[in-house]
Amino acid sequence: MAQKSKEIIYVGTYSQNNSEGIYVLEFDRKNLTTTTVQTIHDKESPTFLALHPNKKFLYAAYREGKDAKDEAGTVIAYAIAPDTGKLTKINEVSSVGASPCHISVDPSGNVVFLSHYKGGNLSTFKILENGGLSEAASFIQHTGKSVHANQTTAHMHAMIPSKDGQWVYASDLGIDQILKYKVKKTNGTVDESPVIVKTTPGAGPRHFVFHPSLPFAYSLEELSNTISVYILDETNGDLSPIDRINMLNDKLHSDYNAGADIHFSMDGRWLYASNRGQDNLVVYKVDPETGLLETQGHVPAGGKHPRNFKVDEKGTLVFVANMETDNLAIFNIDHKTGMLTATGKNIEIPRPVFIEQLFIE
Repeated sequence: MAQKSKEIIYVGTYSQNNSEGIYVLEFDRKNLTTTTVQTIHDKESPTFLALHPNKKFLYAAYREGKDAKDEAGTVIAYAIAPDTGKLTKINEVSSVGASPCHISVDPSGNVVFLSHYKGGNLSTFKILENGGLSEAASFIQHTGKSVHANQTTAHMHAMIPSKDGQWVYASDLGIDQILKYKVKKTNGTVDESPVIVKTTPGAGPRHFVFHPSLPFAYSLEELSNTISVYILDETNGDLSPIDRINMLNDKLHSDYNAGADIHFSMDGRWLYASNRGQDNLVVYKVDPETGLLETQGHVPAGGKHPRNFKVDEKGTLVFVANMETDNLAIFNIDHKTGMLTATGKNIEIPRPVFIEQLFIE
């Protein structure tokens, strides 16, 4: 008898408000509801998650280290049960840096990249044959500062690999730089002499995304609430800035605003970005010739403090993690306009931060 297809949602959280850590949920697309399959709380605050390209393994960045005195965090590798999506621990290693805030995997499935906000550094890990992780293969400390009050030291925020996996782009919010590192897949390291792209002073580059099919890249700048647009030289991975656009709704006033996350629609026609403060998502239309953005509108996030969000891989839904209201809000995508419409459906999860999606066929 053929196995029934399933949709699994993994949610990373802060260990607050009675959170149970990583939530493994089975998603009912027809009714927009979920059933809890499993929760895992191996350590405190598994905020960020990353799927291996083969969908057999999941990697979690935990804020907690080996003990209370350890300022470093922990990275744990999990095997994914092919029939249920449940997680089984393979191994754990020290993140080496303090406050891991982002984790990603290179497209070939050989290297895990980890960013540390408080430590202002990055580490990389070789993926072993069983899906587990080596001890840190690279550890690189950033130094410097910039002009904003939140930029008195380096604050690494995300490492995004290029589509071919040759490079990884490290966004450092504290020093206003995007650093392009050469990836050495054989041993899981990166070259320690990066190519540096300096952003506008006070911008605070946080997250970064490539267009799915065109030679453009986009940097979400947390402190200035802007998106910078770059032309990507696909021969050498270099970035050249061509535009910068505001994220905020001019009709709304908020004393605090901080850009959070950025993702494309599956067809690459629309770009979405979340903002904490105004608590909304901005929708941009992408010019297929120039890569430039045109603001289409703003959509309330369906809760407070939208951190990360997930554009559904089937291309019809967006899940928004509203951390301060303990909910994932679900939206429909209008394919003609790119705009989002609230479904009125919410998934209640304490202190949600990150959302990953898996299809079991």
